Amino acid sequence: MSFLTEVYAVAWSDIRFMRHNVRNILISSLMLPILYLLAFGYGLKAGDVEIEGQMIPYLDFVIPGIIALTSLSSSFSSTSTRMNVQRLYYRSFDEMMMCPLSNSAIIIGKTALGMCRSLLSCSLMFIIGYVLEPSYMNLTPLLVVSVLLACFTFSLLGETAALMVKSHQAMSTFSSLVITPMTFLCGTFFSVAALPEVLQGLLYALPLTEASVCIRAAALDVYAFPYWALGVLALFALAFYLIDLYLIKNRKI
Repeated sequence: MSFLTEVYAVAWSDIRFMRHNVRNILISSLMLPILYLLAFGYGLKAGDVEIEGQMIPYLDFVIPGIIALTSLSSSFSSTSTRMNVQRLYYRSFDEMMMCPLSNSAIIIGKTALGMCRSLLSCSLMFIIGYVLEPSYMNLTPLLVVSVLLACFTFSLLGETAALMVKSHQAMSTFSSLVITPMTFLCGTFFSVAALPEVLQGLLYALPLTEASVCIRAAALDVYAFPYWALGVLALFALAFYLIDLYLIKNRKI
C-alpha cells in the first residue's frame, strides 16, 4: 500500500493535467490515427493480405496496426513531453526527486499520463474499427493485455527519452531517429513476414513490431496468438524500466 500511495502521489498532478485538458488531448490523439486510417485503409484500396495462411482484407489488417501505432504515439509523446517540460523549464521533476519517494514509484507514477491517454485513444480507435468492420474486430482478453502492455512499454520509452535528452531539440532528434522509423516500418501498414529475413530480424528488434503482431492477432482472432511476441514486448518494458532506474539512481538527468 505504501508503494501504491507513492505512485499515486507522483501521478496525481499528471492525471489532474489530463482531466483539465481531456478535450484537447482527445482531438490531438485521434487526428493522426484517423488520417492514417483514411490514407492507408481507404486511400490505397489494397486487396487482401495473407497472414499465417489466412487472407485478411487490408482494412481489417490495418486497423489493429493503427491501434498499435496509437499506443506508441500517445504514450510516448504525452510522457516524454510532460517530463521534458517538468525537467527543463519548471524544474519540478528535480523537486520531486528530493521527496521521500522510491525510484520505482517515480518511474511507475510518471507512466500514468501516457497510459491513461493512450488507453483512451486506443479504445476510441477500436470502437471506430468495430463500427467499420464488426465481422473481424474482436474484443478479447488478449487484446486488452496486449494494449495495456504496449501502452506501458511506450510510456517507459517516453521516460527514457525524457531522462536522456538535454533539450527540446534533442527530443525532436530522438523522435526523428527512433519514433518516426518505427511508425512506418514496424508492421503497422504492411506484413513484416513479406520482407526478407534480414529485414525481419531488424524490425523485430523494435518494440512496435511485437505490439503490432500481438494486437493484430488478438483483435482479428483468426490465427494463433504469438505469445512469444508478448514475452518480447514484456522484455522491452523491463529493459526500459531498468534504464530509467539507472538514470535516476545515478542522477544522470
